Amino acid sequence: MPRSPQPVRRPLLAALAAAVVLVSTAATAPAATPAPHAPTLTTVQRTADADDDAYYQAAEGKTGPALKAALHTIIGEQSKLTYDQVWDALKATDEDPANTANVILLYTGRSQSKTSNGGGAEQWNREHVWAKSHGDFGTATGPGTDIHHLRPEDVSVNSTRGNKDFDNGGSEVGEAPGNRTDADSFEPRDAVKGDVARMILYMAVRYDTGDGFADLEPNDQVNNGSKPFIGRLSVLKQWNLQDPPDAFEQRRNELIFDRYQHNRNPFIDHPEWAEAIW
Repeated sequence: MPRSPQPVRRPLLAALAAAVVLVSTAATAPAATPAPHAPTLTTVQRTADADDDAYYQAAEGKTGPALKAALHTIIGEQSKLTYDQVWDALKATDEDPANTANVILLYTGRSQSKTSNGGGAEQWNREHVWAKSHGDFGTATGPGTDIHHLRPEDVSVNSTRGNKDFDNGGSEVGEAPGNRTDADSFEPRDAVKGDVARMILYMAVRYDTGDGFADLEPNDQVNNGSKPFIGRLSVLKQWNLQDPPDAFEQRRNELIFDRYQHNRNPFIDHPEWAEAIW
């Protein structure tokens, strides 16, 4: 049965430090409207206040394979969506904070009407960040519909990414400046590099045998084809450090936990666990 929603521990030292700075300056600094990916005091303070939560209790003190196994058990307790239900879920999880009629597209960063979804030119569709051909799970309920790694994206940019592994380099994608691609890899824009890395690592822990699906694993290669692997792990770990979780990503994690799947991406709550496992 799905785990009942509850507050979650996310003791990130960087977030705590940011909270101190923000509190000390709040009295004199003018209020500002946060950008879609800007951390807010509310988000940071919730992180600090949730320090005594028990969601990850079974993972405490563990590293390596033991930590991965513990997290697999914890996040494996979830509700599952159909592929059709994913449309409406993404309209909530990826809503533009500055315009609630729109969603933010992952790679382009464009704010686009929620209703302009589909398969046509200039519409947005459902991007599988862990490409569904890597493990051949398609759109089956489970990894094919897990919204922790499904994001809105422009149809043609989604096609450009295709099922390529992730790595640095290549030529800039004309329709999505800041993203780069070559024959066997795709590099997302800087603002979502960490998001991509943490989604890949989530999938590797959540679908680590069981449920009748392939055992998904990151490796340090590209050109993985239909094998249940995605690379390049060393680059993904670098991106995780380079682009830490922000307010948009944290809000998304909360919504998936509270409203939809009732499980969390542990690497948004604890980015340091990427190094502890891999």
